[in-house]
Amino acid sequence: MVEKVASRKADKLLAVKGMNDIAPPESAHWEALEHRVRDLMARFAYRNVRTPIVEPTSLFVRGTGETTDIVEKEMYSFEDKLNGEALTLRPENTPGVVRAAIEHNLTYDGGKRLYYMGPMFRHERPQRGRYRQFYQLGAEALGFAGPEVDVELMLLAHQLFSELGLQNVRVEINSLGVAAERHAHRAALISYFEKNVELLDADAKRRMLANPLRILDTKNPSMQDLVAQAPQLLAFLGEHSLKHFDSVKALLSSCGVAWNVNPRLVRGLDYYSHTVFEFVTDELGAQGTLCGGGRYDGLFELLGGKPTPAVGWGMGMERVLELLKEQGRRGSTPTPDAYAIVPFAEAVPVAMRCLQILRSVGVSVQMHASTTGAMDSMKSQFKKADISGARYALVFGAQELERGEIIVKTLRDGSGEQCCRRVSDIGAWASTLQSHT
Repeated sequence: MVEKVASRKADKLLAVKGMNDIAPPESAHWEALEHRVRDLMARFAYRNVRTPIVEPTSLFVRGTGETTDIVEKEMYSFEDKLNGEALTLRPENTPGVVRAAIEHNLTYDGGKRLYYMGPMFRHERPQRGRYRQFYQLGAEALGFAGPEVDVELMLLAHQLFSELGLQNVRVEINSLGVAAERHAHRAALISYFEKNVELLDADAKRRMLANPLRILDTKNPSMQDLVAQAPQLLAFLGEHSLKHFDSVKALLSSCGVAWNVNPRLVRGLDYYSHTVFEFVTDELGAQGTLCGGGRYDGLFELLGGKPTPAVGWGMGMERVLELLKEQGRRGSTPTPDAYAIVPFAEAVPVAMRCLQILRSVGVSVQMHASTTGAMDSMKSQFKKADISGARYALVFGAQELERGEIIVKTLRDGSGEQCCRRVSDIGAWASTLQSHT
């Protein structure tokens, strides 16, 4: 007796909340941005670096900071089942790039200019422009100490936003000086906040002794007046730090980049020094920081390397794409040059052979394919050709193929003009087709 097994529809599986699929046509906008980034990076002589998505947890504890929200609350960390090693999905990539530079001695023959694009992971509440898996573009200049490289990196980001056509993006800068200046400022901050401890929220009280600079970043409306009156790091800078900062400002101005000094712009870790900067918009609400960076001359030593000056930035790709959409700056999605209409089965081999010739010389062609297994009507195929956005239809009709020809029909200018082309000459006139698309 054969046992009857009741069929049951499987439960539908969904993506993890805050980790999004990117499918056509949306993926075309990502590809366009990535293409522009690669072109611009090449013009600035920055080279691609690719690091693992999974790194030792200790890399981010040391490289990002034990008292940061990233390490305390947001990292996806787990234990390797094979050897018990503590591992983490990267929440950012600067520590990974520095780890790679140390491990492979990348700066042995001089400084390196590097860039990356890829997914990062933070466990936080998903919202507009802020996701648990998000994509970050970053640029890092390793082994360069002068203010001109700080400015070069800002010019790189500024140029990208300019070429994308984005408007109303402002540049905010500040200086963190050197360690001794930051320590003096830190002591003044602690003293100031201790005198006003009753005005601090719970998060600020927790940070007051461990990382008081982070209090300056608070978004709590009730603390804004208190923070505005706090001692400013700029007042503690010595001659060398002021000279570095003045050079940054002068170089930006000489290149036609407007900037604004924001004394509350900080990085709350000791290995940061001198220049910090952000590119900010008011059109994305709370997620208005498009790009943030700074000089981190102390990070190499902290991760076990030799003292090496370094500066870099990270840019949220989702936020850039969201702003492009908000400002109506996204381009059209790509369409094929031509659409192949194949009305009967015997024409399929000829059509596929011709399309391969066209594709080999750079023509983009989409071939009609039935979803039912039977050949679709000419009317249906022409409708699909129109939907595809192709400028031309290539019709592999029975009578034409008997003569060794195909029909080329114009779809976009309303003329409906058509002509016949020899199948044997398809490679020769492919360049003509390209020039008209």
